[in-house]
Amino acid sequence: MRQTTELGEEEVTMATMVELTSAFEGIASMRISQIRDQVLHSQLFFQDLWSIYSQLRVDELFHFGRIQSTGQVLNKDLMILITAEGSFSGDIDQRLINFALKDYNPDKNAIIVVGRHGAAQLAQRGIRFERNFKTPERYLNINTTPLINEVKKYHSTIVYYQQYQSLMTQAIKKIQLSSAVIERGGQMDKPGEVIDELTYIFEPSTYAVVDHLESSMMQIMLSEVILESKLAQYASRFKAMSLARERAQASHTEVNFLYNRALRQEKDERLKEIINGLRKADA
Repeated sequence: MRQTTELGEEEVTMATMVELTSAFEGIASMRISQIRDQVLHSQLFFQDLWSIYSQLRVDELFHFGRIQSTGQVLNKDLMILITAEGSFSGDIDQRLINFALKDYNPDKNAIIVVGRHGAAQLAQRGIRFERNFKTPERYLNINTTPLINEVKKYHSTIVYYQQYQSLMTQAIKKIQLSSAVIERGGQMDKPGEVIDELTYIFEPSTYAVVDHLESSMMQIMLSEVILESKLAQYASRFKAMSLARERAQASHTEVNFLYNRALRQEKDERLKEIINGLRKADA
């Protein structure tokens, strides 16, 4: 039989676990709401940029914002894997890594990882990656310029990310970056105002403006994907914390029952000792 002191300490520990997991669950829920608002704002900004770009585009090709670039484009496809900075997000990063590696060919692909957790998982498997960027901590004004500079070096880019579906369900998705930008733009309403070289002066050139707009729209798309991944990571964390809280509550209930039973048994033993002592005294 376990001692009441030991059971009492374990009961306090389990009660603390219930409080902590409930707190983390609440924080994750609050972050989800904040990120969803930010995604809506970025979508509106993208619409404004596409309205201008769709009128200025000099041909039907998407050039990744590198028409003016003289650098050589690598004949490889870039894979960007967006993961969490820490390991406190359930199994969702492991699922993403497994999903992405099904497409990976070291002769045809280069990998860039966003998030320290994903980089650690790739390193454990002996998979080489070109660079590792820190997952942005902020939700506003995410700077994706370093990522876009890397994107411009490659033939094409596929982004692997986590998608929020519900608090209990998160999916792993992938998008071809330029196709995603064009598809998003195709869903926008056609602009009413005509913007062209006859009505506006573009400095230093129309091509440079087109480059800038393409880069800006890719930055927005990447920012949204990162926010979507953070949303899924917080949802995964919420799910993990909910399960942990349920287990902690079940353990707390069990330990509390054992603790109370041990106290009763101790009281019964003391009562028996008192009664036996009285009987011996009467004899």
